[in-house]
Amino acid sequence: MPGPLVLRSGTVLPVDDARSVLPDTDVLIVDDRIAAVGPALEVPTGTREIDAGGGIVMPGMIDTHRHMWQTAMRGYGADWTLSQYFVWYYLENGRHFRPEDIRAGNRLAALESIDAGVTTTVDWSHGLQSVGHAEAAVDALRSVPGRFVLAYGNIQQAPWEWATSGDFRAFATNLRDAADDMLGFQMAFDVTGDPEFPERAAYEVARELDVATTTHAGVWGATNDDGIRLAHDAGFLNERSIFVHAATLSADSYHRIAATGGSVSVSTESEQSAGQGYPPTWALRRHGIPVSLSMDTSVWWSGDLFSAMRTTLGADRSREHMEAHSRGETVTNAALRADQVVEWATRGGARALGRDDLGRLEPGAKADVVLIKNDRSPVSFPLLNPHGHIAFQAQRGDVHTVVVDGRVVKDAHELVGVDLAAARREVESTVEYLRATIGEEAWQQGMNPDVPETTLLDNPYTYTDYASSATHSQR
Repeated sequence: MPGPLVLRSGTVLPVDDARSVLPDTDVLIVDDRIAAVGPALEVPTGTREIDAGGGIVMPGMIDTHRHMWQTAMRGYGADWTLSQYFVWYYLENGRHFRPEDIRAGNRLAALESIDAGVTTTVDWSHGLQSVGHAEAAVDALRSVPGRFVLAYGNIQQAPWEWATSGDFRAFATNLRDAADDMLGFQMAFDVTGDPEFPERAAYEVARELDVATTTHAGVWGATNDDGIRLAHDAGFLNERSIFVHAATLSADSYHRIAATGGSVSVSTESEQSAGQGYPPTWALRRHGIPVSLSMDTSVWWSGDLFSAMRTTLGADRSREHMEAHSRGETVTNAALRADQVVEWATRGGARALGRDDLGRLEPGAKADVVLIKNDRSPVSFPLLNPHGHIAFQAQRGDVHTVVVDGRVVKDAHELVGVDLAAARREVESTVEYLRATIGEEAWQQGMNPDVPETTLLDNPYTYTDYASSATHSQR
């Protein structure tokens, strides 16, 4: 283990039950744990000191749903709808990804996670067409000093096929048995609502292996209330169940999730852009369902949770205003607060993963710590409302220091011991291969889908009328 480390004189957000703000406070790290939090701490001889003055010290953020393998296609689908995403990855081109392409995307995604202060990321890895692809995904995650969870999925096969295969069982058993503090394991699949409930077989394998399940639920045109009902009635839902999006569900489904202790991973940038449904935090709050945040995929959106917090606050408050306006009322106090989304981005993710030792800065917790500080930026001051500053002002360039498991992995705005040139070469090789395989015409068409025709409304007013009126008023 590295030697002791102390972050001195920062504004500390421990993300405790009181959502405290501790000004001019130190955080002492010894080995892989938070040893103490308080002002002017005495520290062991030889402790490294980092000046956190003028900055915010917070727990490492936790992303509970990221398709990391797609990061090699960063920004390619910026103008997609959800249907175009499904066609490109599920039906046409997802099958072209080789194990080395999974490795390249995962490694780049893992690096951008820790660069943005996301110390734990769930790799919702539904591009694993073979155990070879899965091994490549794990190899990439193991090569980066972050904390990860491999959520195994395969969109090229039905879950009752891949989950019951001997190859998957052997891989899953080995990974589960070898799983350590830095790499967890889940099963990732969707439930379509088919009354025959063929996904039962996948749930049974998850129960047999004693691993958590994560599913895309409440996605317009893809998954619905029937999927929640079938899994609930069969007794498969529990506190380890994570439902991604959950944007088009009925009150009955929300009640079932709440009653069984499940949580929802909200990807607001995704939901409000792709069309899964309206970002559901306004409904989840009413039903008392725990929330975590996620960014979904860099093929479309940003790879950081600052954007997730910002868009989640905006979408929730927008819905609150819209509902009030439809009743002829005015919202005078915002229900969702900045400190709550900061909690969702940290402790909320920890709770969803069953990791009480993450997402908080208290003695005994794991030393996953982020310092937000940028003395070169005029946006770094004044620091009046730290939770609001994180949610609305900060961005990845303000991440000064990242500590994972007691180890500094980003120092003074620079990733430590990372060969970005090698990661770039891997991704460039993947892009070159996919472009050649798909063909240039299809490649350009996929990146630049047709723009629907816009029909302008008839305008009863004309410039002539405006000009005549203006001339008359001047006289």
